Amino acid sequence: MSAYSLKDIIINCREKFPVNNLWTKHRSLLQLNLHTGESSLDGFIEESGLHRPGLAMVGFTEVYSYHQVQLIGHTEWNYLESLGAKRRREIFFGLDKFTSPLWMVTHGQKPHKELFEMCVRNKIPLFSTTLHTFEFSHLFQRILEEFFAPYSVIHASLVDVYGVGMLYVGESNVGKSECVLDLVERGHRLVADDVVHISKIGNSIIGRANPMVKHHMEIRGVGIIDIRSMFGIHAVRKFKKIEVIVELQQWDRNTTYDRTGLTSSIEEVMGVKIPHVLIPVLPGKNLTVISEVIAMNSLMKIDGVDTASNFNELLLKKIKEKEKNKEKSFIDDEFLDDSFFSSNAYE
Repeated sequence: MSAYSLKDIIINCREKFPVNNLWTKHRSLLQLNLHTGESSLDGFIEESGLHRPGLAMVGFTEVYSYHQVQLIGHTEWNYLESLGAKRRREIFFGLDKFTSPLWMVTHGQKPHKELFEMCVRNKIPLFSTTLHTFEFSHLFQRILEEFFAPYSVIHASLVDVYGVGMLYVGESNVGKSECVLDLVERGHRLVADDVVHISKIGNSIIGRANPMVKHHMEIRGVGIIDIRSMFGIHAVRKFKKIEVIVELQQWDRNTTYDRTGLTSSIEEVMGVKIPHVLIPVLPGKNLTVISEVIAMNSLMKIDGVDTASNFNELLLKKIKEKEKNKEKSFIDDEFLDDSFFSSNAYE
C-alpha cells in the first residue's frame, strides 16, 4: 500500500504576466521591436489568449476580446492599408474605450500611424515582430501557457531514464538521491533532485529543477555535489515530462506488493493520470536496474506491448485448451517434445 500521495499538493497559479517581462526576457526569441517606449510597459497580461481584431475594426465590438493581446497579422494590416488615413483614424478613435494589454504587428510590417497614436493616447505598448503570424503565435502562446500553468513544488527527484521521465517519491532517507546518483553514473540524465517544480501544460505534467538548486545534489556523508560539473552537460537536462511515478518504500512484511503487473496503479497529479509503481526497499536490492526495467517496460507499453497482459492471455488460452481437450497433463508438446528427452538435448 502506498504511503505517499501527490493528490493533496498545494497548487498555485499566476494571475498577471508583466508586459515588461516580454520585452526584457523574450525580446530576442520573439524578435520584438517596441514602438511606444519603455514607459508603456507597466501593464499586465491576464489571459493566455491572442485576439485578431478584424471584426472590431469593422465596427462589431459586442464580443470584442479586448482584454487579450491584440494581433495584427498580414490580413489585418493589408485591410487597414486599403482604407486610407481618415478611415483608419476613425477606427482607432472608436477603439479608444477598449484598453488592451498590448498590440502586436507581425511580418515585420510597420504599424500604421493611427494605431500608434491610439496606443500612445491610452498608454498601451505597441510591438512589431519580424516573425510570421503563425510562428509568432506559436511561440507567444507557449510562453503564456507556461507562465499561467498551474504549478507546485514537491519533495522528489526526477530523472530521464531511456527517455522516460521518472519521478522518485518517498519518505526522507529512503534512498531516492542515491538511486538517482547511480542512474546518472550509468548514463541517464538528472532533471532535479530533492525539490522538483512541476506544472501542468496541456495534458502533461512537466518537471524542472529549482532555479537556485539547479543540478546540485546532497549526498549524506559526502555533501553537496554538482552533477553537471562532475559528469558533464550530457548528464543533465532542464525539464522533462513526468511519465512514471516511482515510490520507494521501506519494505513492510504486512504490505502486499504487485508481483504480476496485471493491476496498474495510477496516481492523479493536477488532474493528469500517471502510472505509479511501488518498489519495496531492502538492503542489497538493485534499485538502479529495477528503474531501468521500469523505463523499458513503459516504452514497450507505449509501443503496444504489455508483457503481463500478453502472458496472462496466453496462460488463460492454454487452460481453456486443456479443458476443451480434456488433457490429463499440463505439459504442452510445444515446449516438451521427444527431442527434449533425446541424448543430444543434454550435450
